[in-house]
Amino acid sequence: MCSQVRTTVLHPHYLPRTDISLALPNDVVVVNVAEVARSKWAKAMRVTVQNGDETKDQYFMKISQGDHGKNAIIGEFEGTLAIHAVTPEFCPKPIACGTFKVDHNNHFYLCNFYELAENIMPDPESLCADLARLHTQSKSPAGRFDFHCTTYNGDLPQDNTWCDSWEDFFAKGTRQALKVRDERASSKSKELEALLPALFDKVIPRLLRPLDITPALIHGDLWYGNASVVEGTDDKAIVYDPAAFYGHNEYELGNWRPERNRFTKEFFDAYHAHVPKSNPVDDYDDRLKIYEMGFNLNAAALLPDQPKYLQIWVT
Repeated sequence: MCSQVRTTVLHPHYLPRTDISLALPNDVVVVNVAEVARSKWAKAMRVTVQNGDETKDQYFMKISQGDHGKNAIIGEFEGTLAIHAVTPEFCPKPIACGTFKVDHNNHFYLCNFYELAENIMPDPESLCADLARLHTQSKSPAGRFDFHCTTYNGDLPQDNTWCDSWEDFFAKGTRQALKVRDERASSKSKELEALLPALFDKVIPRLLRPLDITPALIHGDLWYGNASVVEGTDDKAIVYDPAAFYGHNEYELGNWRPERNRFTKEFFDAYHAHVPKSNPVDDYDDRLKIYEMGFNLNAAALLPDQPKYLQIWVT
């Protein structure tokens, strides 16, 4: 059974219309705001402030536009907040999110700023120990597969309304990604359409219905671009930009299977040194394949003008 009603719960640090100075300590002055990165749907800024004692600190600020941008900002804030509550050393501390007073079409998310090492993958043990802690120590508030607000994979909104079964939740999310791809693509794929009946009627029920699992809080978009190492630490892993929800912990690993995401066998081994494979174990490889298909479908929806991702999915 799945819910048909979506509710959005805003954290007290959601600031309806403000400027970022109201989210910071009273004795700080913003001295510089510099763009550090940009994507198709957001830009990232480094905010430098001077404290009352004349020391300086830095914060990370993401800015997105429009209604989708606002919902994505809220989803990132709430997802990071949930992860931080379980594993505070594993992600930045979220500070606030809101809408700019001077421009109501622009929305921001604010957290601590970290200097990240370039082109370095986290140590498998460091990443997987914290990831295992997140998966095993988190608890869905209602014991369901869901999240209390919409979260975004890139600019792809995820349907996080609750389901009692993981099979139903995963199928619903897959249909959502297909719907978005159809809306954004110039034409439908007959090859893709031909595969869908077997996927929903046979493959998903066969592989996910036998599972007897407890919902775990997952990052939801853990590719190499959302995991890094903080400069000056001994390969200490940090993750960010989540598309969080309560789901099957092994779903997280589906995003590690594509070679483009740079997660080697060491990461799988390190994770399962902490968390055993779900029963039935004989279905493990096939489960991860359909989770991988889900992430490839997300890529096809995010980038409908790049047919390679759809081709990967259908093959």
